[in-house]
Amino acid sequence: MNTLNDFNFSGKKALIRVDFNVPMNEQGEVTDDTRLRAAVPTIKKIIKEGGAAILMSHLGRPKNGPEEKFSLKHVLPNLSALLDVDVLFSNDCIGESTKSKADALKSGEVLLIENVRFYKEETAGDRVFAEKLALLGNIYVNDAFGTAHRAHASTTIVADFFNEKCSGFVMQNELDNAKKVLENADRPFTAIMGGAKISDKILIVERLLDVVDHLIIGGGMSYTFFKALGGDVGNSLVEQDKLELARDLISKAKEKGVELHLPKDSIASVEFSNDVETKVVENYAIGEGWMGLDIGPEAAEVFSSIIEKSKTILWNGPMGVFEMSNFSKGTNRIAEAVVTATEAGGFSLIGGGDSAAAVNQLGYGDKVSYVSTGGGALLEYMEGKVLPGVKALG
Repeated sequence: MNTLNDFNFSGKKALIRVDFNVPMNEQGEVTDDTRLRAAVPTIKKIIKEGGAAILMSHLGRPKNGPEEKFSLKHVLPNLSALLDVDVLFSNDCIGESTKSKADALKSGEVLLIENVRFYKEETAGDRVFAEKLALLGNIYVNDAFGTAHRAHASTTIVADFFNEKCSGFVMQNELDNAKKVLENADRPFTAIMGGAKISDKILIVERLLDVVDHLIIGGGMSYTFFKALGGDVGNSLVEQDKLELARDLISKAKEKGVELHLPKDSIASVEFSNDVETKVVENYAIGEGWMGLDIGPEAAEVFSSIIEKSKTILWNGPMGVFEMSNFSKGTNRIAEAVVTATEAGGFSLIGGGDSAAAVNQLGYGDKVSYVSTGGGALLEYMEGKVLPGVKALG
C-alpha cells in the first residue's frame, strides 16, 4: 500500500476521503473538532507541495436525501481556521457544478464537497456513483480510517477508478499503532475492555487473549461475568445468553496464562440516574433493586496498580456510565493510570469511541501515546478482519 510520502502532489488534484463525522450542537456548531484536526497534516502536505485538495466525507445518517443539519457546510469555519485557508464549498458531491469547481481549483486551494450520504448510492457501494466522485481528482487519498470497515462508494469502490492511490497520515498512523500493539508490544501488556456488552467485544477479547499478559474487564459487561460465576448482581446489566461465553473466556484466559481481572466492587444505584442515592457494593452481592453503574474505589485502585506497571496498554470502553458525574470516577482513575504508565515510558493506545471521548474530555489526549479516531474500524482490524477501505488501496 502506497502512503502519502510516496508521492509529490505538485500539480495534482487529490480526492481525499476524510472523516468529518463530527458532533454538533443544535445551532450546527462543531462541539469536538478532533477529527478535523486529525486530517490537517494530510491536507497541508498536499497543498504545500502545490497540489489542490478535494475533500469528501459523510456526516451523520441522513435518511432521505439532503438534510440541513447534516450539511458539511457547518464545518467550514472550523476547517478554514485550522488550515489557515479559505476552504471552498460545493453544495453537491457530484454533478456538473461540483465538477466545474474541482476543475477550477488552483494549486494550494481546498474544496469541500457536500455530504456523500445525501445519496443512498454511497452506502450501497454503487459503482456509477463512485465513478462520478472519481471524476473530481487524479489521485485518491483515503484518510478516513474510521470508515475503512465499510465498503461504501467513497471509502472503497472509488479507488478502483484511480491508478494513483494511497493512505493519508491518519490511516497510516492508525494501522501502524494497531500493528505495534498486536505485533511488537513491550511487556507487561495490559488490555482494558469496558462498555456495556460482551457481545460487542467477543472477537477482540478472544484475539487479545493470544497476546496480552493482563486483561481488565470493566463497565456493564463485567456483570455478565459475575452472574456467570454465581454472583448476585441485582438489577445490573446482564446478557443472559452470554453466561456460558463468559465462563468460556475465563477458562481460555487461564489456559493461555493471561491474568483476567474483574472489578471487586461497584458504585451502585437504584436507577439509571445521576440524581439518586449511590453506595459501594461488592460485585458478588450487589443486592435486589440495585444496579452497578461504575467500578468501585477498590477496583479502581487494583486496576490502576496493574496499569501503572504496564509497558503496553490498549484501552477500549469506559468503566462505567462516565457521562454522569456520579459514575465517572472509575473511568477517570483509569485514565490517570494510563497517563502515569505512558509518562513512565509505556505505550498507550486509546481505542476510539467513548474511551477516546473520556481521555479528551479530561485533557489527557496529548498525554497518551495515541488516541484512535477509528472506533469500530480499529476493533475490526484488531479482530483480524480485512478492512475494505484498506484493501482497496493495495
